[in-house]
Amino acid sequence: MLNENIKAIRKSKGLSQQELAIKLNVVRQTVSKWEQGLSVPDSDMLISISEVLETPVSILLGENVIVSKVDDLKAISEKLEVINLQLAQRKTTRKRILYWLLISLWVAIIAIFAILLALESPYLGWDYSVPESAVLGVAFHSLEWLFVRVAPIIFIITTIGIFLMQKKE
Repeated sequence: MLNENIKAIRKSKGLSQQELAIKLNVVRQTVSKWEQGLSVPDSDMLISISEVLETPVSILLGENVIVSKVDDLKAISEKLEVINLQLAQRKTTRKRILYWLLISLWVAIIAIFAILLALESPYLGWDYSVPESAVLGVAFHSLEWLFVRVAPIIFIITTIGIFLMQKKE
């Protein structure tokens, strides 16, 4: 009876032999032997099994456990409902993160343009006969040139992305 009860309760909880074995810190073959009636767990292990399966030891040792199909379907539907809620929350969270990343990028582009306008490219007045200032001046000019060419495209794409995400919500 013990072997049949362990197997029936394990299955009703939706656990595989491997999952039960991991929770009990034994190998899967041990669980298999218990369920086949080839061996029995000692008293400490029986207590651990009852805790993992959330079932009193007396039920494990008692008569056959009859698990109804309605309970199985109800448990499965409840698990699926929880999974669906978790997936919906993840999707909402990802959308929120993407939305705020787009807004942050949009604000950063505007801020960098404002800074570049305010600074009016001061490196153009540097003394380029000194190698260090020549290298830094060329680097600043390259970054500014690249930013002024690429930023408007990114700005337009982020604006469209923000608009489309607002529309979906």
